[in-house]
Amino acid sequence: MPGRRRNRLLIPQLDAHRPADPREAADLLEIVQFVARHADPFDRRIREGHLTGSAIVVARGGARVLLLRHRKLQRWLQPGGHADPGESSGEAIALREAREETGISGLALHPRAPRPLDVDVHEIPARGADPAHLHLDLRYLVLAPAGAALARSATESDDLRWFGWGELAALDLDPGLRRALGKARALLRRAKASGPRQRRRNPRGRSRR
Repeated sequence: MPGRRRNRLLIPQLDAHRPADPREAADLLEIVQFVARHADPFDRRIREGHLTGSAIVVARGGARVLLLRHRKLQRWLQPGGHADPGESSGEAIALREAREETGISGLALHPRAPRPLDVDVHEIPARGADPAHLHLDLRYLVLAPAGAALARSATESDDLRWFGWGELAALDLDPGLRRALGKARALLRRAKASGPRQRRRNPRGRSRR
């Protein structure tokens, strides 16, 4: 998908996003301005930074969330990363990265979650030939299928683990990730309280196709 066309699809999603706090509001504005400046904001060759995609992966019943212990940063993080050639959306990046880093097949975007669920801008330190740059991260709520088996990527993480929501308080999490996890938990509670979506019915009581 050509860059400008891709941006025309992304910008309405960003315009519709409602930040949870002043930090996220500032990050959202920075992302919107970045997208406006670049034909392909996912391109890793942009020296100042690039868009990335990540996934808040929750168990099907919503009782647990999956985090990985990042090998280089030595912190608990959500799966995520850079665009591969030809990828045209943050959603696609988030799903692929989650699949690669967790080994779970059948991951799906949560049908009731905003897309993105959360946005965050953070600096990546210089490493080797790569200068310091920004990751402008689009974060999505992703459902794992029931009984999903984990297969950790040894190159990405030292550990991969399901956590109950009550266990997260004891972890040293980035404030932006903690905010995104709070959004995910609140949305899952609302979805559970409202029950499954009902199909609309026509006046004769038959389901619409």
